[in-house]
This record gives sequence, C-alpha cells and structure tokens, in this order.
Amino acid sequence: MKTKRPVNLDIGSIKLPITSYVSILHRISGVVLFFAVALLLCAFDSSLESEQSFQSLKQSLSNPLVKFIIWAALAALAYHFFAGVRHLIMDIGIGEESFESGRRSAWVVVALVFIVIISFSGWIYLW
Repeated sequence: MKTKRPVNLDIGSIKLPITSYVSILHRISGVVLFFAVALLLCAFDSSLESEQSFQSLKQSLSNPLVKFIIWAALAALAYHFFAGVRHLIMDIGIGEESFESGRRSAWVVVALVFIVIISFSGWIYLW
C-alpha cells in the first residue's frame, strides 16, 4: 500500500496563518508567566525579610539582566492578557464568523501588544 504522506517534513517550509502564531504564542507566554511569577514571588519574599535584603534587592534591580527579566515578564503578561481577551471574545461568538475576522482580530492583538511592549521598554529603560 503506497501512501502520499510526506516522509521528511520540512518544518521551515510550512506557512501558518497569523491566527496560529497568536494561539501558539499565547500558550508560550503562559509558560513564561508561570516561571516569572515564581521568580517574582521569590524576590518579593526576599524583599520582606529585612531592610538589608530589601536594599540588596533594590540595588540588584539596576542590573541589566534583572531589567530584562522584568521586561520579559511584563511583555509575556501583556501578550497573554490581550490574546486571552481575544480568545474570550471569540468564545462568546464575536469575531468567529469567518477566517478573515479571526485574522483581523489576531493582527489587532499583535498591534496592541507591540505598542504596550514598546511602552514597557521605555519605562524599564528610564527606570
């Protein structure tokens, strides 16, 4: 029996629609948030131990790596929020009439997240 299924699938050649990327990135941002919350809770706990640990944490916040981690957590939160709102709106039946409306809402999410992440970047840089 001969099948017409591909033997070696080249993942790089597959062109997914924007709706797929928005959905996949929503899941990835959820995983990033899971780990970011753990790190931020540890930092919060250490800030409450004593005044010296608070001052130490405050000083470490000027480190570029720590600033990047906070930026990544905020970016993941922004993306997860906007994509989650999009999914909730589609769950109640708005915007799922056609593929085009889903595609349009995915681009709106990308644009909103881009604007919010740029503003977070400026805020963290000035901080």
